[in-house]
Amino acid sequence: MRPAELDRLTVAEAADRYVELVRARTVTGALSSSTAEVYARDVATLVELAGAEVVLDDLTGADVDALLLAFARRPDGRLRSPSGGQSPSSQARFRRSISALFKHAVLAGWVQINPMTASTVTSKERGGLRPQRRALTREQAQGLIGAARTLGDVAPPEGKRRDQRTELRDAVIVLLLATVGPRVSELVRANVEDFFTNDGVRYWRIFGKGGRTRDVPLPDDVAAVLQEYLARGRAAVAEKALLLSWRGRRLARGDVQAVIDRVQQRVDPDQRRSVTPHGLRHTTATHLLADAVDMDAVRRVLGHSDLATLGRYRDELPGELEVAMRAHPLLRGR
Repeated sequence: MRPAELDRLTVAEAADRYVELVRARTVTGALSSSTAEVYARDVATLVELAGAEVVLDDLTGADVDALLLAFARRPDGRLRSPSGGQSPSSQARFRRSISALFKHAVLAGWVQINPMTASTVTSKERGGLRPQRRALTREQAQGLIGAARTLGDVAPPEGKRRDQRTELRDAVIVLLLATVGPRVSELVRANVEDFFTNDGVRYWRIFGKGGRTRDVPLPDDVAAVLQEYLARGRAAVAEKALLLSWRGRRLARGDVQAVIDRVQQRVDPDQRRSVTPHGLRHTTATHLLADAVDMDAVRRVLGHSDLATLGRYRDELPGELEVAMRAHPLLRGR
């Protein structure tokens, strides 16, 4: 039941109360902290686009349409060279976030009518603003991986102490993202004790969404760089986190993009292309599937609960149709 009296909060006031409620749900385990921060970030964007002093109840369906389209056209700040808009998945996530806010606003008595019900912007209109493909081509991915593998041989900058060197850490970050495809939240939450060896194979126990865990075997080259990092590239501190800043603290998820960009500077310009941590997750899925790796195995590597989700991570590769038709199974042996 909606309260009898309307509380005419501004957009900023409603956002603050809602975010406080969302973060409180993480204490009970009803919501993960990373999901709560996504909600908080989207709601902050809503305040920025709608105006902090606007009364929440004054927003109409037309206003919501304008907000959705304004968000869709915002440059993706994660990319060094933004291509003009947000990805369809980011737009859908933003819509879900503000929709959840308005549903709560109806129950709390902040709005009389949910303006989302009067929104007319369709997914086709928003999806038409999709930026460049997210997965790297094979050459681009191999260039990034090659640059990461040579970081251990980089000479230390003059005057920099051994415990302040981050080259091997950066190599581990890029190699894990490009070959295992974890979510960036899973990567920065990783602890040293999450990596173990069984029958000579190095595994990473990844703690993913919904409290689910998965044990993913690491490629030998990646395991070797990881071992070198643990042996001589990680500061000897009591902190249990795998990835540390040069000050010895757990690396923040916002620092990961800077690491990727730094490694990209070592890649040949012909192979270099801006990419986000999530874009490297797409890269992992795309190339494993393109190489005919079992779909269920790829699902388990990425930590998806449903095979259908893989469709969103599979990007088209240049020339893949030509390769498929040249190797047509009905024409083999002729």
